[in-house]
Amino acid sequence: MLILKPNCECCDTDLPPEAEDARICSFECTFCADCAETQLQNTCPNCGGHFVPRPIRPAAKLISHPASTERFTKSHIPCAPSPA
Repeated sequence: MLILKPNCECCDTDLPPEAEDARICSFECTFCADCAETQLQNTCPNCGGHFVPRPIRPAAKLISHPASTERFTKSHIPCAPSPA
């Protein structure tokens, strides 16, 4: 069962279970669509896999199978803020 991580690993944007802009790779690395497309060119920086839209778990199923609340971010070079 998918973990449904609550945030983008790159920019830390919230990605609730119903988010249509959540993207995952086959290892469930989770990113927002903007980071996946613009920063990472649809290639996971962790495994090299491609991203797909994360499925939306029906609200009734979230009761017995809730989404994760553990936030995860990682310092990926493409995600680093631009120097000012």
